[in-house]
Amino acid sequence: MKRQWLLFSQVVTVLVAIWFVVTALKPEWLNLRPAAVSGGVTLIEAAPNVSGAPMPGSFSPAAKLASPAVVSIATTQANAPAHPLQNDPWFRFFYGDREDEAPQQGLGSGVIVSSEGYILTNNHVIEGAKEIVVTLSDSRRAVAQVIGTDPDTDLAILRINLERLPVIALGSSDTAQVGDRVLAIGNPFGVGQTVTSGIVSALGRNQLGINTFENFIQTDAAINPGNSGGALVDVNGNLIGINTAIYSRSGGNMGIGFAIPVSTARQVLEGIVRDGQVVRGWVGIEPMELTAELAETFGLKQTEGVIVTGVLQNGPAANAGLRPGDLLLKVAGQPVKNVGELLTQIAALTPGKSAKLEVMRRNQTLTLDVTPAQRPKPKIQK
Repeated sequence: MKRQWLLFSQVVTVLVAIWFVVTALKPEWLNLRPAAVSGGVTLIEAAPNVSGAPMPGSFSPAAKLASPAVVSIATTQANAPAHPLQNDPWFRFFYGDREDEAPQQGLGSGVIVSSEGYILTNNHVIEGAKEIVVTLSDSRRAVAQVIGTDPDTDLAILRINLERLPVIALGSSDTAQVGDRVLAIGNPFGVGQTVTSGIVSALGRNQLGINTFENFIQTDAAINPGNSGGALVDVNGNLIGINTAIYSRSGGNMGIGFAIPVSTARQVLEGIVRDGQVVRGWVGIEPMELTAELAETFGLKQTEGVIVTGVLQNGPAANAGLRPGDLLLKVAGQPVKNVGELLTQIAALTPGKSAKLEVMRRNQTLTLDVTPAQRPKPKIQK
């Protein structure tokens, strides 16, 4: 027994000695780097990631794929007009010599969606701009031309003339689900390109009073001033939205941001490039949200849909047989849940092309064929 114990102690001693030698001379054998001594403190550093592979769960591949196509947009506003009495001696005596105000600077973001130089951004980013300068992620700069704007969706199309442009791939906003991981890429506060992550918090947000046509993707990915016009991408780096607005009481991110779906952005892009404007459908009705009181007034048992309270005489809806009091259930096969969705669905109809409306009248379901006209432009009040 004593002999076995002596043999065991000798083996342990030899193993401990070998471990100390290996630690001091060949630490890489133990997946450790040489100990660093700083102020008498011995530190152990982890082995470097020699392969360069992303860490588990990292969004680095998506960010690297999408970021080059996201640009920074700087705008210069025109000088403020001079006061009409600027040269009047009495005006100058009381108010002094007032120099023209310096041009105002604005910052935003944009996304290159075509190798031909087309860029998607927000209309409010470039509205009233005298000059628009686009800066790419590789530091190249170019003066952008405004191809067209669509204030109803707060989208604008720019174009730059540069070679070898990075282009983002368009994803599918229609298949996005609440809980999906997303990245927001832009230039917040002008600090430089920034990537933040979050999830899709909600879909189909509307009635926010931001645009005429609202169908926002809501996300908690940090969106701040300067992110407007930037990209909302999925985990594969594909574009699913254009960051547009935030809900905030302080002016900074509070975890509630809104992005225009790429399906809407694509429709606006193709319409402006092809026709010079966005062509939308119009049927001439006055809709209202269905409430319990209205359902009782019109004798309806249905609890979903949009009630028609007015129909324009000789308009497309009137010619199709739609009447006040009808409950709109579907437009071109798509269910109608609220007024915001109804406006978007009718706008998506092709003018001159017949579409089916499913309505309920006196608790009977009817299908009407309507030929939408082109949505008239809003009258500008002088």
